[in-house]
Amino acid sequence: MLEHLFGSKTRLKLLKLFFAEPEKSFYVRELTRLLDVQINAVRRELELLIAAKLLIESEGETEKKEEADDKKAGLNLRKYYRLNTESILYPELQALLLKAQVLGEQKFIDELKAKAGDMKLLLVTGRFTNDERAKTDLLIVGDIEEKAVASVVARHEKEFGFEIRYTIMTEKEFYERRHMMDKFLYSLFEANHMRVVDLLKV
Repeated sequence: MLEHLFGSKTRLKLLKLFFAEPEKSFYVRELTRLLDVQINAVRRELELLIAAKLLIESEGETEKKEEADDKKAGLNLRKYYRLNTESILYPELQALLLKAQVLGEQKFIDELKAKAGDMKLLLVTGRFTNDERAKTDLLIVGDIEEKAVASVVARHEKEFGFEIRYTIMTEKEFYERRHMMDKFLYSLFEANHMRVVDLLKV
């Protein structure tokens, strides 16, 4: 939907990534890996976003790089890009992307519920609730079709612009770890979270 408004899927992916981590700086090859986009397309969109004063370009530390022919180590000054939070467009774009993310998350959750199998508990946390304490973004408990979950997650990662971490447990494993006061499990409930499905009444 929003790619039509922004005129480019790559531009939308970049904006989602930068707005998800507004204080972080990225370099070009890092962006190509994270977004699975050709490097020339990333460079073109970065130039446009810098011209629109939505991104700030800076030079970071030097990095060692081996040349393909003679394998001699050289030094290149790596350029970094980060969101310009002082831009006049920042608050409007942030609100628009947030609304789009909420709609996308609802579609993602609905698809998970439909395809994951016999789901007893679906806890959403981590990146979805902006809580870095959580070590996973989804906790899925029940008789779960792992391949179906992996397929749904992979498809929506490209839309969200970030890796979705998820943990699958059987109902038995969940109760055993809960009984043992498992630190990982309890950290999820202590973090900001939403219980989208809770047939276990935990």
